[in-house]
Amino acid sequence: MILRPGDRAPDFRVPDQFGSTLHLAEALRQSAVILVFFPFAFSPVCGDEVRALENVRQSLATESAPVEIIAMSVDSKYTLAAWSQAREIGLDLGSDFWPHGEVARSYGVFDADHGVAERGVFVISRTGTIVSSRQVPRTETRDFTADVAQARALSR
Repeated sequence: MILRPGDRAPDFRVPDQFGSTLHLAEALRQSAVILVFFPFAFSPVCGDEVRALENVRQSLATESAPVEIIAMSVDSKYTLAAWSQAREIGLDLGSDFWPHGEVARSYGVFDADHGVAERGVFVISRTGTIVSSRQVPRTETRDFTADVAQARALSR
């Protein structure tokens, strides 16, 4: 079951697409976090979503209220590196590759039958509390406008 508002966000350490470590607790020291799970790199819907998130990341970089965006899939860091290079993505892409889907499981968005993360979105306050969570079907493209507005408000 997907984690709900008021739940504590499970901490994680995963490699990003460049092999650096993404650590939720460390990110929360700086800002609110939007954690976005997606099924696979190199798929059309995921590509559109990550491009939209990259545009949001770039616009947030000029604001005084910091917001961290972490997008995560069960792809390997090598796959994510190739994808981020091909799509010119500077966004942090977390690899939940091994143990396979462990982070997605802890947030309640892992589809064990297919071995992928579902399309879950979590806005997490600097105190580590989930402020909002939602999940949409794998075939749907998400709009992140409300998530970004909520994270901005938390970071002010």
